[in-house]
Amino acid sequence: MTGILSHTVDVDDNITGHLWQVEQITELSKIIAIIAIGQAEHAAEIINEIGTAVPVRSSTELYDAAKEQLMIRGNNQDQLNVSRYHRDGFLFECISWIVAHQEADENTYMKDPHISATTQGLDGLVIKIDPEEKTLLHLTICEDKCTEYPRNMFRDKVMTAFSDHHQNKKSRDLLANAVALIKQTGLKGTKAVEAAGRVHDKAHRTYRAALTVESDICTTEKRKKLFKGYEELTDITKEQRVGATFIVQSELREWFQLLAEHVIQFLEEFEAEEATTNV
Repeated sequence: MTGILSHTVDVDDNITGHLWQVEQITELSKIIAIIAIGQAEHAAEIINEIGTAVPVRSSTELYDAAKEQLMIRGNNQDQLNVSRYHRDGFLFECISWIVAHQEADENTYMKDPHISATTQGLDGLVIKIDPEEKTLLHLTICEDKCTEYPRNMFRDKVMTAFSDHHQNKKSRDLLANAVALIKQTGLKGTKAVEAAGRVHDKAHRTYRAALTVESDICTTEKRKKLFKGYEELTDITKEQRVGATFIVQSELREWFQLLAEHVIQFLEEFEAEEATTNV
């Protein structure tokens, strides 16, 4: 159990809507704690119900670094705000990654969340491989934004990034990330690059925008307004434009602060349990 529910909702004829909601913040926090210490591969097995929700033995240094990432630091209000935005962005990226893993199968590979909250680049990339031909069947480019202003963020940031991808302006970055994932199948060198050839083909591509929203953005009409402009990504189907909303029931930053505190609590519990076991 991951603590996150995802189901399909209506938007319009151009967009496939997803709604994400937290069912159990404690279960969600355990998974994020394991991701935060660099054990995303282990977290993936837990999501697939192969492992138990405890980390593989780790070190004090990794626990300290994970807890540090979840703290808000700064000498003035601007620095504190930037630190908070980076921290909350990392937490939301983990949530997006968890949802993607819940929907994945054994032929799906995805980019891990950024361990450093300030790391730039693709928010997320998911690829599906043909198990027989060892070629790319499909890829999903993810933009995950934790924000109090979801409409502005979608219009000004998300669509700009997606439009650049749609015009193949970021082809090198996309190809390099896809090859890195394909190498997990065992393909190496030239064969891995050849297998990633379809990254430039719109027919094999999906875009997924995920945004934090207040509880009042829960109707079809409001979701339609939120994702207005998505249809500007032309020559693809409704299924290739995904608009996901993550409903936060309380004030946004307060909720993510609560989530961070839960994650830190589990990091401390995991570390203390390891110390007891090693005595």
